[in-house]
Amino acid sequence: MEEIDRRIVTLLARDGRMSFTDLARETGLSVSAVHQRVRRLEKRGVLRGYTSLVDYDAIGLPMTAFISIKPIDPSAPDDAPERLKHLSAIEACHSVAGDESYILKVRVSSPIGLEELLQQIRAAANVSTRTTVVLSTPYEHRFPVPGEDEDAEEADKA
Repeated sequence: MEEIDRRIVTLLARDGRMSFTDLARETGLSVSAVHQRVRRLEKRGVLRGYTSLVDYDAIGLPMTAFISIKPIDPSAPDDAPERLKHLSAIEACHSVAGDESYILKVRVSSPIGLEELLQQIRAAANVSTRTTVVLSTPYEHRFPVPGEDEDAEEADKA
């Protein structure tokens, strides 16, 4: 990927509503050139969509937790994501290496809501769970810039 495309992706990852005019100003390209590059990045699947960041406290879901799951019967089919798809409190499902099979990121209204969700997860997918409740989130939704860490390491060596 070209450096200018990386810059466009980074800018849009930080602000998906950034205008083509602002992108052009930030990258030094013309508006039409930025527009073409963005469309190309969308066609290639690099940019897959644009979303809003939600204040979960404001909509009544102040509690975040990570739930690790593993099948009670290891020989059972690995279909937990499909079995849990209907539970809207599950924001993300990650397949992981280690003792557990998946880690779920969930958002609920209260400890009672979390307890009810855990029961639903266990019943729907026939899994055991291990839960970590989030106390605070110092940062989230950061975009790792490819090559940035390597540049910083080389600068430190100089």
